[in-house]
Amino acid sequence: MSDNDVTEMNSMDIYEVMKHLPHRYPFLLVDRVVDFKAGEYLKAIKNVTVNEPFFPGHFPHRPVFPGVLMLEAMAQASGILAFKTTESLPTDDSLFYFVGIDDARFKKPVEPGDQVVMEVTVLKRKRDMWKFSAVATVDGKVVCSAELMCAKKDIA
Repeated sequence: MSDNDVTEMNSMDIYEVMKHLPHRYPFLLVDRVVDFKAGEYLKAIKNVTVNEPFFPGHFPHRPVFPGVLMLEAMAQASGILAFKTTESLPTDDSLFYFVGIDDARFKKPVEPGDQVVMEVTVLKRKRDMWKFSAVATVDGKVVCSAELMCAKKDIA
């Protein structure tokens, strides 16, 4: 591979992720960003462990990661991309809110031990409204996909 073939990877550890999301335990659902390009795409991971707080009730004899939380994890990844693109951070006065979802599909259950890879791509942006394509995979197989919308809202 020549130097021209090498692309710079942008990644974020959990501490950088926490700077770009207001969520905390038990609702922080992005463990790491493995690559992104501001204004275009972001690839993140969520490691699913048997210690997740919802597994005792979903389901006691066969734990399954709730689909709505997969969508939330993808929305969080979208929020990080929006913050990175606008070169801003969440504040007490302004956040990106998850405001819409279209064409959500669940293809395969996610279980403890799985690593969910989420890829979000900016489809369109109009002022403070964003639309993303989001796909989550485990071992290269699609487990969830959707189009997600978020909007920046001033709280003050």
